[in-house]
Amino acid sequence: MSTATRCVIAIDAGTTGVRSRAITPGGAGDGTAIASYREFTQHYPQPGWVEHDALEIWEAVKATLAEVIDRIGAGSVAAIGITNQRETVLAWNRSTGQPYGNAIVWQDRRTAERCDQLAADGHLPLVRSTTGLVLDPYFSGSKMEWLLANRAIPVDDDLAFGTIDTWLVWNLTGGQVHATDTTNASRTMLFDIRTLQWSDELCTLFGVPQHALPAVLPSSGRFGVTSDRCGVPAGIPISGIAGDQQAALFGQACTQPGMAKNTYGTGSFILLNVGPNCPPPADGMLTTVAWTLSDGTVAYALEGAIFVTGAAVQWLRDGLGIISSAAEVGPLAQSVTDNAGVYLVPAFAGLGSPWWDPYARGTIVGITRGTTKAHLARAVVEAMAYQTRDAVDAMCAAAGVEVRDLRVDGGASVMDEMLQLQADQLGVTVRRPADQETTALGAAYLAGLAEGVWPSLEAIGAEWQEDAEFTPNPDRLLADLGHQAWQRAVERSRDWVSH
Repeated sequence: MSTATRCVIAIDAGTTGVRSRAITPGGAGDGTAIASYREFTQHYPQPGWVEHDALEIWEAVKATLAEVIDRIGAGSVAAIGITNQRETVLAWNRSTGQPYGNAIVWQDRRTAERCDQLAADGHLPLVRSTTGLVLDPYFSGSKMEWLLANRAIPVDDDLAFGTIDTWLVWNLTGGQVHATDTTNASRTMLFDIRTLQWSDELCTLFGVPQHALPAVLPSSGRFGVTSDRCGVPAGIPISGIAGDQQAALFGQACTQPGMAKNTYGTGSFILLNVGPNCPPPADGMLTTVAWTLSDGTVAYALEGAIFVTGAAVQWLRDGLGIISSAAEVGPLAQSVTDNAGVYLVPAFAGLGSPWWDPYARGTIVGITRGTTKAHLARAVVEAMAYQTRDAVDAMCAAAGVEVRDLRVDGGASVMDEMLQLQADQLGVTVRRPADQETTALGAAYLAGLAEGVWPSLEAIGAEWQEDAEFTPNPDRLLADLGHQAWQRAVERSRDWVSH
């Protein structure tokens, strides 16, 4: 790549792997992406527990980042942007740089009883009004509390807490910068999303010392520069950070109120841009910071969080051996004309929006002797659309708005049949962009905006290109009947675990 061509490298640190990718103005969807990917290990020490080795994640980042820079030349890199799995949190020692054990992943359920106790003690209104979240083990605050209580971590000046973005910035800058952005901070259950500051009251409630928390900076703006100790050339600006779902909203160019996106990844996350004013808490929905810019611009979003969609495809592959690769699930699902009455509720880690039931568990109903692996595959694919409808219906009811259309991305968005089903279930047009790696695009746009690679939000909006659109069947009867049967299956999955 010519040094005259300024690009941004996006580090997309997801739940199952890390991708680094070079993104240039006008390059979205051009099919010539320069990228590198590494998977990392998932650890399941107990039922309902999910952990990651943060050092393994850092090694994957170093390897992919170095590979991309080697291919394009360090002189071409204007900035680095980071997007990350949200709510996953770890603690480490500032002096040694060593984590205090594995990171606790967003999917982890170990603090469910603690969240129940906090709700019973009357703390839910404080959490809702301050953070826009609910008392659920999904978020980081109760995970930090658990780490302090169970890993004999010394509470001293060397203690550092952080989500994965903070861990990566720490390492990229050689331990010089301990910072996060407002989107990731807004997912900790310790952050006041109106004042955009750590909440003294919530930090006290969870026993988390504020000196161990990172500085909170705008999503678009310079965090620091790379160190010569991190395995890549020194001095590259790190200028954009956002949690993966907010990054996808930005990458889908949903920069105006009323625009919405859904990412079909490990889980699925629907975000609706609601503009610069923070709305009051809405039943079944999360309120979150969509992004903040260095000029003081703030955007908020309503979010519906679905814990398991693509992870159910992984389960078909790794748990049951029904498929040998994720790409097989679409053709297998299409090999049958319907689900033969089989519904699969993938509540492997409880249910998110709009139910917020950490005690739900995965359920398959309607099995007969004639059920085949194809019917199970179809039930997994259909569950993606049904769960999205549940969340969107609740979002629209709570906010009093209608989603005019839905921009989609993520691994499962390649399945045309699923997106048509999604359009039929929602009754709105579903639009797929030419470049579906929108989390990486969002991180790159945020970093590039800060460094002048893209001059404005309008320039970023002009990058969005449509690959395909799916219009709903005007006859909703069949869609509604399927959804009613799905909801019966959901009821059978709920409150399954004794507590």
